[in-house]
Amino acid sequence: MDISFAQALLLFGGLLAVVAALSGVMKGTVLSASVLSVALGIGLAATGVVHVDAGDKAIVELIELALVLTLFSDGMFVERELLGRHWSPVARALVIAMPITMALLALAAKALFPDFSWAEAFLLAAVLSATDPVVTSAVVTSRLVPSSVRHTLNLESGLNDGLALPFVLFFLVLASPGGDAATEAAKLVGQAAVGAVIGFGLGALGGRLHLHLPGGGLTARYEGIYAVGFALFAFGLAEVTWANGLIAAFVCGIAMAATERDVPEGFVEFAENASAILQVMTFFVFGGLIVATGFHHSIPPLILFVVFALLVARPVAVMISFLRTGIPRSEKLFMAWFGPKGVASMLFALFVLKSQVENAGLIFDIASIAIIASIVAHGLTDTVGAKWMAKRTGLTE
Repeated sequence: MDISFAQALLLFGGLLAVVAALSGVMKGTVLSASVLSVALGIGLAATGVVHVDAGDKAIVELIELALVLTLFSDGMFVERELLGRHWSPVARALVIAMPITMALLALAAKALFPDFSWAEAFLLAAVLSATDPVVTSAVVTSRLVPSSVRHTLNLESGLNDGLALPFVLFFLVLASPGGDAATEAAKLVGQAAVGAVIGFGLGALGGRLHLHLPGGGLTARYEGIYAVGFALFAFGLAEVTWANGLIAAFVCGIAMAATERDVPEGFVEFAENASAILQVMTFFVFGGLIVATGFHHSIPPLILFVVFALLVARPVAVMISFLRTGIPRSEKLFMAWFGPKGVASMLFALFVLKSQVENAGLIFDIASIAIIASIVAHGLTDTVGAKWMAKRTGLTE
């Protein structure tokens, strides 16, 4: 952003204070931190108070750091026993629903935007295939929603961030001039596997080691720092060697929580708080970025694509994936709707924008509008949706 360091601190400090101060007001309403942050970003950029440059490396690094901590905290949130009992919905959402969603989005993109090659259509679809529970925080934390539903959505969003990245990188190469699809596919599979190994090894080490540290172990003040340190180390080690750092961070969180069943609360709380700070900043920056890039193409196809992405692609894919599972229809519908786009899709869209793909700008513009529409639509319905689900399950806070 074209502002000084002091101005940046002034801006982001005020943003964080406002979002935190209004958290009590937003609780139980259709408002959310993500909606407020994006709205402020758009408003201040539109009035010329801030200017966001899509080519600024710091923006990509901010979003990537937010994604690393989000994935790690998602992994820490996994309850090993619940994952063991309720693996089927998560597996179906990832193995069946995600590819169907991607295919439907690619078909829609190709039909509505004829200038796209098939590789570019699938690239746009891959960018929008990841989901983000932060946008609908009331859903994944509310006791009004059945625990199996909350954890299915949370695990799906945590896993599909890392799983979508290889597809994004693959189609990015395929859509670029002279891209070698076969070589890149083999490379990405290898990087994902090595990333998982690194994440598991470091997470398991951190989980077991914290009870046997010298001096009586960790003090409460440093529990969260210890956990986040392992997350950043896992990501960094993966990236500087030959692996997928995002997958390493997520698997590190799962392994740390699973290795030591009584993980200190400080581990999770600090990771979640650090992640929340970066996410608020990311949503704000992305709002400003939307204004900076604008949209200079035909509007009707854009509207049709966004509507299709939110109301058809994800819901149809999830409903198909949950056929013959015995899951109540209300829960299926609930999970079909809550597939919001967020931090991961923002990062993927920026990857595309900075690439050599012929229609990179158009892909970024479409993805940006779809992400903003999702943040607003899902952010405004998370509390309402949780209450709707409570009426059908009889759950109370």
